Amino acid sequence: MRTLSLAFAAASLAATALPVIGLAAQPLMRPAPGAPASLTPAQAAARAIYKEMVEINTADSVGSVTKAAEAVAARFRAAGFPANDIHLVGPASAPAKQNLIVRYRGKGRGRPILLLAHLDVVQARRSDWAHDPFLMREENGYFLGRGVADDKSMAAILTANLLRYKQEGWVPERDLILALTADEEGGNDNGVSWLIANHRELIDAEYAINEGGGGTLGPDDQPLFHSIQAAEKVYEDFTLTVRNTGGHSSVPRKDNAIYALAAALGRIQVYTFPVELNDVTRPFFEQTAKVEMPSLAAAMRAIVANPSDTVAARMLSTDPRYASMLRTTCVATMLSGGHAPNALPQLATANVNCRIAPTSKASQVKAALERVVNDSTVQITGTRADRTDGAPAAINPGLLRATTELTKTMFNGVPVIPTMSTGATDGYRLRNAGIPTYGVSGIFSAPGETNAHGRDEKLRIRSFYDGLDFLYQLVKQVAGPNAGKPIS
Repeated sequence: MRTLSLAFAAASLAATALPVIGLAAQPLMRPAPGAPASLTPAQAAARAIYKEMVEINTADSVGSVTKAAEAVAARFRAAGFPANDIHLVGPASAPAKQNLIVRYRGKGRGRPILLLAHLDVVQARRSDWAHDPFLMREENGYFLGRGVADDKSMAAILTANLLRYKQEGWVPERDLILALTADEEGGNDNGVSWLIANHRELIDAEYAINEGGGGTLGPDDQPLFHSIQAAEKVYEDFTLTVRNTGGHSSVPRKDNAIYALAAALGRIQVYTFPVELNDVTRPFFEQTAKVEMPSLAAAMRAIVANPSDTVAARMLSTDPRYASMLRTTCVATMLSGGHAPNALPQLATANVNCRIAPTSKASQVKAALERVVNDSTVQITGTRADRTDGAPAAINPGLLRATTELTKTMFNGVPVIPTMSTGATDGYRLRNAGIPTYGVSGIFSAPGETNAHGRDEKLRIRSFYDGLDFLYQLVKQVAGPNAGKPIS
């Protein structure tokens, strides 16, 4: 998942990536309780799949998603899945970026459900980690390794559960489709986009279950709430460019490209986009107010009642997790300028990364930046077309009902809250293609602890096995003969 976290289930992995300052600066790991002393056969099988996935380097450029996809495909062949239900497909120009699609046949009574996870991971340099990032370790109640949280936990769970269904002889009412894909974290060969464009028939479904949701734990390690991701911001990079004829540095001029760019960035820094609530963030704040501290809870109720309430918005913005839920955000992330130390700059550029709320479009954000910068010498360009998935829609009622019932049974009845991810997943690509997509996992974490995308990425051992059980039951509920009925 691109810059995601579980600080409030789906939306705070973005805040977990810590700058690499050196191993000595790494905080101590607080032990996580609840890891099982021994494993059931289902847990042991899932752990073996998980370990195999984590220990295959699938980072863009240096790794191979295909190698991991082939390893998983071999497991499905050995389990007796027909060859024509196992597809290893992808662009011919990217042999290391092949995607695995497996169809689990049901009775044909309803459209399929797509189970989506990405196999690629963010790069991890060995020198930055205390241990090899591509060896899965267990320590203090955590699994550690690149991808253990984002997103090989979900990939391993979905794979293990499909294999378990096959072993048990369970036949769902409708087909299940597993898609393990490439380049969600970056790269030029995004698997979901390629599949939509080239093999839509392999992944077409009523809706998809994806990463992006999960549970939040409180300071006492007890569940606070469980989120279903039903919307997400869209990632867009804008390039700010200033060009100049330059000249000798001994004869400075007012029209300096670096100064013009710096002034533009300063204006963007102090600009705040307006509050934009939607049909996901409104209930998110309504429900989260029930479990938050009083000051933030009051601000949440106030902002839902009146999105123009500047006092409430200011209070919520003191917490970065919630500030990013309120509005589109833009931040400078890269900078370059000049060509020689003794010459006036001829070119200065900056990258401004925006996370665009579902009710806005890239073209609108670009126009806002141009108004804020208010300098015709600063050219602002973007590469992403306007999103076409429309405003967030209601969660599929059968999925919501099953998630709520299971959460009540497994996690002490904590509230189930729809959420909007402030990072990005492949869910928005599917929504653009007309396939509703929901992030739900049953995997609980404390705010910020997974450090996805960062050094020593981790996931609670207990949380992995809880997610394994949760998704095993959830998929059986929504795809089985009792779909939509209360869980006994």
